Amino acid sequence: MHTNTLTILFLTLFTFSVSGQSNYNLKKFPEGKMPQEIGMRIAEKFLNTSHSQYGNTKPPKPPKQITYPDVCTWLGGMWFAEATKNNKLFSRFEDRFHPLLNEEKNLLPKPNHVDNNVFGAVPLELYLQTGKQKYLELGLKYADTQWILPKDAKPEEENWAKKGYSWQTRIWIDDMFMITAIQAQAYRVTDDSKYIDRAAKEMVLYLDEIQLDNGLFYHSPEAHFSWGRGNGWMAVGMAEILRILPKKNPNRERIMEGYHKMMSALLKYQEEDGMWRQIIDDEEAWKETSATAMFTYAMITGVKEGWLNKKNYGTAARKGWLALTDYINADDELTEVCAGTNIMNSREHYMNRPRIVGDLHGQAPLLWCATALVR
Repeated sequence: MHTNTLTILFLTLFTFSVSGQSNYNLKKFPEGKMPQEIGMRIAEKFLNTSHSQYGNTKPPKPPKQITYPDVCTWLGGMWFAEATKNNKLFSRFEDRFHPLLNEEKNLLPKPNHVDNNVFGAVPLELYLQTGKQKYLELGLKYADTQWILPKDAKPEEENWAKKGYSWQTRIWIDDMFMITAIQAQAYRVTDDSKYIDRAAKEMVLYLDEIQLDNGLFYHSPEAHFSWGRGNGWMAVGMAEILRILPKKNPNRERIMEGYHKMMSALLKYQEEDGMWRQIIDDEEAWKETSATAMFTYAMITGVKEGWLNKKNYGTAARKGWLALTDYINADDELTEVCAGTNIMNSREHYMNRPRIVGDLHGQAPLLWCATALVR
């Protein structure tokens, strides 16, 4: 073979190799898209914004309680501070919590619903980092009451409890972050296997009940649409529980199976620009950022933990992250975030949901992604 031909062939292969490697590199990003920078911007935005009303940071009236989108962003901010070893930043997240123990006690949510009980994940994270007993007691109250049947329980709640599940079970995919997050946190702080065992058992119930043959999930058995963020809660819930679930746990293999099935499906539905849609498998649905962030987080975690193929899923995760950063406005707010959404068996219901700027449903998973990238 001619020397020039060999040279060209070598340069072509070298260029392809370098290009291919950069496509799934989760460490180096262009200027303005570095996770350290983006994470700090979103953390600062949260710390300088009042409590939201179910994610809306500009509510017409002050919120009556701390709602789960705040919890998710709070957690994300603390995770990011820990991952970047920024003790001053972590202290500011702790300072934000102090009023809830005193003058803002009225904002503590009642432990009577999956969306409320997840609040306990925040004080438990504070306990993990500070060792302060007051945080442990408050956090465990939310973890424990999720399995303690109330006196006024409804018949269906009693039935779930008799089977060993949380009385708050309702088979909505959102629950698979809300329930597993608080129970996983309780396990992390106590090392008591009952918390992680029941979280894993709950996850398997949901997988068996509502994962579709194509790997995606309907919002609920009554709402036959694969809503983006709903599937995002499931993706993150599985990734998080698998990160800490002991290998000897009898439900680990089943959860990993469900996780792989979902991740494989998501690869097929990711758009060329890296985004996923409001209804994942509907080509006419709009591209939605909170779902994209959640799927990106689940894939980053899977690649870093060694559960997923780096070339395929690292490429998808990188594309997702780069796409998301283009949706951040000058005020450090993520755009195109679907508003909080209840179940309804109607395509129009999901297609016509309000698109909110700066909603914490989007800010939170963006912070999670930044954290996962720098871990």
